[in-house]
Amino acid sequence: MTHDNTGSVRGLCMGGRPMAPRLRAGAPRLTRCVVARLLAELPVYAELPQEEVAGDIAGIVQHSLRQFADVLERRRPARPDEFARQRDSAALRAEEGVPLDAILAAYQIGAAMAWEELTAGAEPADLPAVQEALGYFLDFQRLLISAVSAAYLEVRQILDSQEHGGRHALMTALLAGETTGHRPAPRYAVLTLAFAPHPDEAGTGQRARIAARRKIRRVRTVLDEVADEPALTVLDASGGTALLPFSAGWEVLHDLVARAAKAADTQITAAAEITGPAGIPAAAMQTAEIMDLVRRAGRPPGLYRLADVLLDYQLSRPSGALAGLAALLAPLDRKPELLRTLERYMACDLDRRMTGAALHVHPNTVAYRVRRISALTGLDPARPSDLQLLNAALVARRALP
Repeated sequence: MTHDNTGSVRGLCMGGRPMAPRLRAGAPRLTRCVVARLLAELPVYAELPQEEVAGDIAGIVQHSLRQFADVLERRRPARPDEFARQRDSAALRAEEGVPLDAILAAYQIGAAMAWEELTAGAEPADLPAVQEALGYFLDFQRLLISAVSAAYLEVRQILDSQEHGGRHALMTALLAGETTGHRPAPRYAVLTLAFAPHPDEAGTGQRARIAARRKIRRVRTVLDEVADEPALTVLDASGGTALLPFSAGWEVLHDLVARAAKAADTQITAAAEITGPAGIPAAAMQTAEIMDLVRRAGRPPGLYRLADVLLDYQLSRPSGALAGLAALLAPLDRKPELLRTLERYMACDLDRRMTGAALHVHPNTVAYRVRRISALTGLDPARPSDLQLLNAALVARRALP
């Protein structure tokens, strides 16, 4: 090993030029070339969301190049504990279902391109430097592949065991009202969740499947951060059910839904109830009904509890009056634009400007349509008693098949 006059290690040189600074300077350009080749040669990478390719994957390529430049500069092999970022990236790919062989192939392609770049223009006199660099290179690859494979397989094993293990069994038992033989938490937040599709989920290919898994993973991460213990979940791309061991209050749940929506980069609607283990089956049924009411009414994303939909919930219960209430709006059956206007007008608290903006019509058009609704139904939203009937009629229509 060569030292300079100060006693520090002198980095490897080729053709009289230090190898490490050259590799660092070329890392951004080489990263773009590596990513382009991955997209061209590995179908699974071509189907990944652009956000992921330009973010984590390009970042890991460049990090690995700079990391190997450090090895050449120090003329010391890398240590196993220096591959934390690659392990974290492999863990994410495992959660998203990217095959391990594709991940390893990507690293091999990147390594081959880096070695070609590093040794281009080598002369016979550079043979000792090339041989020493090759030793570091092979050792670096061995440690890198080992770290990536171990992290990937560890996550897959955890995911598989969770799927068929104690948490799944506990959730099944709680939803069925059977807690004997289990140790549930004293208090749970029961959530029914609905996810809007992320733009990357469009289509049916690998890209869409990975985007859906990424969305679910990010939501689960936020749920686990808020819950007293790991959350119990059954989720797919459209939503699902979550049981959170929970000792906090409603304000935390409101913040949870906003954080989950931001993390998953999509809109999330949630219906929630807080209860003990024995109340979970009823709470799960109630939150599902609340979610159905919220979606039928076209309410905006966010967190809802029973107190937010009390009137709609009560009016939607089966009764002899339900069909009669719905029939109040029968004159609008052949006027869908009037029915849409009435629904939006009520949702906007009788504000013509807001209603017009939502329907993309002039406020005067809204006023005209409201007059037509009054003429056809005999009910005027300006009269408090008629307003109550109109609202009840809309709820009844949504409740009936």
